[in-house]
Amino acid sequence: MTMDLLSVLCYCLVTYAIVQFVRFLRADADFTLLWAEYFGNKPEDKLFKKVIWITGASSGIGEELAYQLAKLGASLVLSARREAELQRVKQNCLDHSKLQEKDILVLLLDLTESSSHEVATKSVIQHFGKIDILVNNAGRSQRSLFLDTNLDVYRAIMQLNFFGTVSLTKCVLLYMIKQEKGQIVTVSSLAGLVAAPVSTGYASSKHAVQGFFNSLRPELASYPGIIISTVCPGLVHSNIVKNAFAEELYKDVTETSVPTCKMSTARCVRLMLVGMANELKELWISEQPILLYVYLWQYAPTVAWLVANKISVKRIKNLKSGLDADVSYFGELKVKAA
Repeated sequence: MTMDLLSVLCYCLVTYAIVQFVRFLRADADFTLLWAEYFGNKPEDKLFKKVIWITGASSGIGEELAYQLAKLGASLVLSARREAELQRVKQNCLDHSKLQEKDILVLLLDLTESSSHEVATKSVIQHFGKIDILVNNAGRSQRSLFLDTNLDVYRAIMQLNFFGTVSLTKCVLLYMIKQEKGQIVTVSSLAGLVAAPVSTGYASSKHAVQGFFNSLRPELASYPGIIISTVCPGLVHSNIVKNAFAEELYKDVTETSVPTCKMSTARCVRLMLVGMANELKELWISEQPILLYVYLWQYAPTVAWLVANKISVKRIKNLKSGLDADVSYFGELKVKAA
């Protein structure tokens, strides 16, 4: 009887382990986020009628965020440097949602001009009367080797990705503290958690972002209504490489784009909205095997270093050959559909 019970328990444990392993192989986000997607709060319920300010809203993840949030009935502030692109995004939002003209504010913003951030924040509050969520999404990537890269590039990356984000966050946070509620969502990157060869400046800026917001969060412990969330996407189908810094400040990246196994922007944004609705502190969003790479960095760093060294060799070779450095992770595979 005892042996039969033990056998059943062992069988259940093995079955559970196999099921979890298969789930992990199919996962495109960390387990906490996937659990929230199935059992947690729904974005349709939690984000309706919220006033949400999106920086970097003219393309990529920011543009897709605007579209999905518009369909959820959120009021939007769209910020970037290119007014024509922002107006295009605004019109698309109006055409495919029930929002009215007054529900979307286009606000030009240069994140590197810190002196303009306080005025911009006041403009949002004047228009909507509040800011429920700030999404720090603006930023640029980088593709170049450290020894070939001018220091001006590193300064520019840090000014945009880190200092600009910190500056705008401070302006908005001062308002949120007065109302004792709000959410600041910052799009970091998995490059802020792991090694990212050929992107040393970008990875440095995202590591700085991670350190800043992880340290800011406990400083705000006396304000439980204020939520600090960081989003760490992996490879997402967008123009991030096309717009990346190269080894010189005003030089364009010359990589030849090759279809790779990158997550669709729509799926990435949907997972972001789930994280926002459930007030998660940190979100890992990526297809395999990058997700496995991140888990190795957290729980088996010695193994992760070996993997990083192998990845680096191919990324450097691809960069020098004018190929998409991200091909090194997957080979030439097609982009997955939404």
